[in-house]
Amino acid sequence: MENAHPNPSRPRVLIADDHAMVSEVLRTYIEKKYVVIGVVADGRAMLQEAIRLKPDVVVADITMPFLNGLDAARRIREQAPRMRFVFLTMHNDANLAAAILGELGQVGFVLKNASGVELLKAIEEILHGRSYVTSQLRAVDWVAAKARARQFSRELTNRQREFVQLFAEGRSMKEIAAVLDLSEKTVEFHKHHIMEAFNLKSNAELVLFAVKRGLISVRPDTSLQD
Repeated sequence: MENAHPNPSRPRVLIADDHAMVSEVLRTYIEKKYVVIGVVADGRAMLQEAIRLKPDVVVADITMPFLNGLDAARRIREQAPRMRFVFLTMHNDANLAAAILGELGQVGFVLKNASGVELLKAIEEILHGRSYVTSQLRAVDWVAAKARARQFSRELTNRQREFVQLFAEGRSMKEIAAVLDLSEKTVEFHKHHIMEAFNLKSNAELVLFAVKRGLISVRPDTSLQD
């Protein structure tokens, strides 16, 4: 985690992205108007540092190791209901945008191939209490998609979502047990229950299940454009 000395006259931003190069590009643009008080590389660090540093805005990649940005934001909101979020994603997916808006209210949703100018606009909008959804998603799409947004959040318990993400990231049962502070036997139970409940026949199907629900993503590295 990297910290900067905050300037109290400007809003404070925490960056959460697991690609160091992307984080540096984000910092370059954000520091034109705001103060970057920290940079983290996974969802659990985002949760910890957001509570500790109390930024005005968290700019977060949705797809991050250990805990995805959306689930981290849900937990942060439980302790800091006024904290604001701008989410970054590779996926031009109206359902995902609807899920975020439906659960977290006034947030920003920006594609990773967007311009730095658009990112700054998204931050400004949410600081004024308004939502921001990239123009690359037509409003009619994400409004209509709210009825289908449950598939991204409510089919699994929070603990099950954590397990599926960690498993799909290729972590061993022992590693997952350590991260979740559970016994390996309990972790194995979670796996068995999920596979049975969703009729998954193999580890590969469980990974695909995670991808379809936005818990992990297969994506090329990218950064914001000028």
